[in-house]
Amino acid sequence: MRIAVIGGGPGGLYFSYLWKKRHPDARIDLFEQNAAGATWGFGVVFSEQALEFLRADDPDTVDAIAPGMESWKNITLNLRGESVEIDGVGFSSIGRLELLGILQTRAASVGVTPRYDTQVASVDQLAGYDLIVAADGLNSLVRRAFEGDFGTSLSYSANKFAWYGTTKRFDTLSQTFVKTDLGTFNAHHYRYSPEMSTFLVECDLPTWQRYGFADKTIDESRAVCEQVFAATLDGRPLVSNKSVWRNFPWIWNERWSFKNMVLIGDALHSAHFSIGSGTRLAIEDAIALTKALEAERDLAKALGRYQSERQPIVKKLVTAARTSADWYAKFPEHMKLDLMDFAYGYITRSARIDDARLRAMSPAFMARYEASRRLSARGSKA
Repeated sequence: MRIAVIGGGPGGLYFSYLWKKRHPDARIDLFEQNAAGATWGFGVVFSEQALEFLRADDPDTVDAIAPGMESWKNITLNLRGESVEIDGVGFSSIGRLELLGILQTRAASVGVTPRYDTQVASVDQLAGYDLIVAADGLNSLVRRAFEGDFGTSLSYSANKFAWYGTTKRFDTLSQTFVKTDLGTFNAHHYRYSPEMSTFLVECDLPTWQRYGFADKTIDESRAVCEQVFAATLDGRPLVSNKSVWRNFPWIWNERWSFKNMVLIGDALHSAHFSIGSGTRLAIEDAIALTKALEAERDLAKALGRYQSERQPIVKKLVTAARTSADWYAKFPEHMKLDLMDFAYGYITRSARIDDARLRAMSPAFMARYEASRRLSARGSKA
């Protein structure tokens, strides 16, 4: 089988590696428009559960990635100068560029030779391939060329965000919520290397408008965010890498393949950054597509199997991501709550965690939360 993979991100690289490893005689051509060392963003994060999913299928890749990861067991929420830790919520993170380097090395080790700095302007350039795997991200060429055939829907969250980095290291994955005279901000921040952390700044549309960010340069916007989060950053600067303000795009496709073309990763679906599952979903898509292609000799049946088996899993995660994003859309209102009620609303926002699970997963937090509820109840009776 001759396979063209468009996109050298985690999903495209991992599918190329996995297929070539299992089928050494296969021909795989991976096309990436950027240079091998180019990337946007800073760190990416995996939950412990996500790593266990990958370990079940490919422990060697997890072992290759793990030494470069930063890990922690708690989430920290900061509001009005107070902090609360939610225990038992394990995550690991790694620099996006470092992750790509590891996957590039693994792909090369099995004979995949990516074509970097190669722009695919039309799928007509790929005539002759048995299968075209579109792993080319949110702005996928393949998906945009056949939106009607894929049944594509696209919408945007109202909140604005900009993705920065910083040399300030944070002990855990943290959320800091700040109210200023002109509005409210939230920062998602976590370390991803011994020297660097991701620092993603989010605000609602009214705040973004009052600050006049539409008319500010990247450097001017960065300076404002440094001032808003000066206490959190301990005065350290933010680092920009294409750190423009944007709205999160919601992408979904009712049909995952058309003719000999199939979508994976962000080209197929998007999951809000608040649940940190985008890279996980892309890699798991690659695994699912590989298994479907191996299970069915007929290509059309294989692509149908890929969708029928994988879609319910993805839909569950994307639904949770949308529910989580809905909470963030109203975060200025949530900030009016007391710290413990705010934290409880935060950790249960995706509707996947109930009190029983919280008691088992985060016993220290739940003990503190339930004590605060008892105290509040006594106070209301007094």
